[in-house]
Amino acid sequence: MKVDKIKILMKKNSKNKSQKINFKSKKVLIMGLGLHGGGVGAVKFFAKQNARVLVTDLRTRSELKESLSKLKEFKNIKYVLGKHRVKDFKNTDLIVKNPGVPKNSKYLKIAKKHKIPINTDIGLFFEFCLSDKIIGITGTKGKSTTAALTASILKTKYSTVLAGNIRMSVLGQLSKIKKDTVVVLELSSWQLEDFKNHKKSPHVAVITNIMQDHLNRHKNLNDYIKAKKLIFKFQNSDDLLILNNDDKIVRKFANESKSKAIFFSKLQAINYLKYIKLLGEHNLYNISAAITTAKIFKIPELYIKKALKKFRGIEGRLELVKTSKEIKYYNDTAATTPEAVIAALSSFPLRKNIILVAGGTDKNLNFTELIKEIIKPLSKGGKIKKIILLPGTATQKILKIEPRLDAFRAKNMREAVKVAKKEAERGDVVLLSPGCASFGLFQHEFDRGKQFEDYI
Repeated sequence: MKVDKIKILMKKNSKNKSQKINFKSKKVLIMGLGLHGGGVGAVKFFAKQNARVLVTDLRTRSELKESLSKLKEFKNIKYVLGKHRVKDFKNTDLIVKNPGVPKNSKYLKIAKKHKIPINTDIGLFFEFCLSDKIIGITGTKGKSTTAALTASILKTKYSTVLAGNIRMSVLGQLSKIKKDTVVVLELSSWQLEDFKNHKKSPHVAVITNIMQDHLNRHKNLNDYIKAKKLIFKFQNSDDLLILNNDDKIVRKFANESKSKAIFFSKLQAINYLKYIKLLGEHNLYNISAAITTAKIFKIPELYIKKALKKFRGIEGRLELVKTSKEIKYYNDTAATTPEAVIAALSSFPLRKNIILVAGGTDKNLNFTELIKEIIKPLSKGGKIKKIILLPGTATQKILKIEPRLDAFRAKNMREAVKVAKKEAERGDVVLLSPGCASFGLFQHEFDRGKQFEDYI
C-alpha cells in the first residue's frame, strides 16, 4: 500500500463517515510497543484487520513482558525486540510509530528515503474517527484529571469515550465511536507534534497550563510551547479553544487562534466546593476546565454536581492508598515536575508533617524553587519532616545545588518505603511525589507508584 493510496483511503473514510477500514494482508510495522497501552492498542487494531503485523522495539522481551501478555491471542504478529533492523523499515506498507520515538530516528529517515508512509495511532484515529465531537485536552499538569473528570460529567448526558495519553489506546476505542459520540482525548506534547502531518486539531481544545517539562526531549521551553499550540493550530472559526486565564502563557494563545477562545479560572470551581473530593488548589483549575467544557455541551448543573461528588481522582495523582495508625500514605507518582511537587505539598494544611519520597531521573528541569520548599523549616511554615531521595540524575542535581540537604538516599523503592514507615508518626503524611522521570529504576511512572503501594 503506497503513501498516496493510504491518504486516499483515509480521506474517503473521513468524508463519507464510513469505517470500512481495510488493511487486510498489508504489512504494518509498529515501531515501539511501549508500556502504556498505546502500542498494544495499535497492534490489536491492525491484527484484527488481518494485517501482517511486525512489532519492533528497542526494549527486550523481558522488559515488555506486561505488554506482550496482552497480545497472546493473536497469531498474525511477528516481533523483533531488543533492536531495530534496517530491512524492516524498507520493506513494509505502513509504519505506525510510538509518540516517544525521536523525530530524528535514523530508522524513520530510512523509511522516508524509501517512501514508506509513517503515521501514529493518534493520526490514524483522527483520520478514521466518525465523531464530529472531539475534545482534546493538553497542558503540562492536570490534563489527565481534567480529561477523566470531563468524560465523567459528559457521560451523564452523552455517549462518551475517553482515550489518549491516559493509558487508553485511541485505536482500541475506535469501534465504540459513532457520529454522535463525544470523544475526550488527553494529548501529550509528543502526540501533538504529529498533528503537523495531518493538519487537524480537535473541535474543542482545552489547555490547562504551561510549565517547564520534557526539556530532555524538546530543545527549550519555546519548542515545548510550540508543540502544545498544535492542539489549536488547525482549528477553524467554528471550533472552540478553552484556556486557563490565570496562566500568563496560556491566555496569550487566544491571540494566535482562528477559533473562539473561552477562558476559565479557578473561580469557576468555588461554587462547587462542597461537591469536590479532590485535594489541592491546583485541582480547582482542572475542575474549572471540566465544568467550562461541560457547560458548552449544555450539561445541567445538577448533573455536574453529581459527577463531581462521585469523582475521586485517578491513579497516581494524590491518591490516598492507605491510612494506618493515623498515618496517611499518598501516591502522587504522576508528579514528574518540580512544580507538581510544590502543588502537592500545598494541598496539605499547615502544621502537617510530610515525609517526602522524591528524586529520580532529570528532564533538564529547574529544581531551585522545590529545594526552597524542601529546606524550609517546620517552624517557619515548612511541611517536610524528612526527605527520601530515589537514585537518578535529578537526585544528583538536587544535591549538587544544595549539598547540605539532610536527605536519606534510598537504593530503591523498597528501602525508601521502609525508611518512611520508620520515620512516620501519628498524624504524619508519607507522600510519593517525585518531581522527576522514572527512567532507569522503574518501567514507567505507574510502575513506580505500584511499587510504592506494594511495599506499603
